[in-house]
Amino acid sequence: MMKKLIYALLLFPLLSGCDVAQQVLNQSTSTGGGALTTADIVAGLKEALTVGTQNSSNKLSAVDGFFKDAAIKILMPPEAQKAESTLRSLGFGSVVDKAILSMNRAAEDAAKSATPVFVNAIKQMTITDALGILKGGESSATNYFKGKTTAQLTQAFRPAIDKALTKTDATKYWSDVFSVYNRFSQKKVDTDLGAYVTGKAIDGIFYEVALEEQKIRKDPAARISDILKKVFGSPEAQNK
Repeated sequence: MMKKLIYALLLFPLLSGCDVAQQVLNQSTSTGGGALTTADIVAGLKEALTVGTQNSSNKLSAVDGFFKDAAIKILMPPEAQKAESTLRSLGFGSVVDKAILSMNRAAEDAAKSATPVFVNAIKQMTITDALGILKGGESSATNYFKGKTTAQLTQAFRPAIDKALTKTDATKYWSDVFSVYNRFSQKKVDTDLGAYVTGKAIDGIFYEVALEEQKIRKDPAARISDILKKVFGSPEAQNK
């Protein structure tokens, strides 16, 4: 019975929106016979999301969490890339490099404040939300977080970003970069550095959350507790 239920759970993303999915869901949420209850499913998903978001926040808030990850490293904004190229050609590459490093350090500093925002969203998750994530696509949990936390993350990140930009001298380097560039260009660059870094930092957080979601869905070793193994399926259960 458990093998059948776990197999059905693993097929939910493929069956989303189908009558078959609802029939399997009805079986899995019934009591008795070792079947998964609704409480099991909700508890498992909440634990999985808590683990994933904590892992993401811890990774990105470490030194070089952003700076040495090519997928999320914060570079000059598009409107400033021509300025960057010009400055490097004029021998000011070190100033540009310091500005880029400082932006990434600011994002790493701000990432520490992500966990409480995610935990609050998890606490507010309803049964409908949880079952929707389970039956949804491979990024359904990440999309849930985007919908529920983007505004709160922006509100939490912006002060931290602004403070970190000042602490790491990013604002100073940014001013240095473009005060130099503006002496050589008729088109002046005026970008809200705090808003730009905040947006890129949030993008990086969601990128890591998506990776954690995929890991928990697909990698049995990432299911660190009995409830996660019960909801997402353990290798032992699948082989029974």
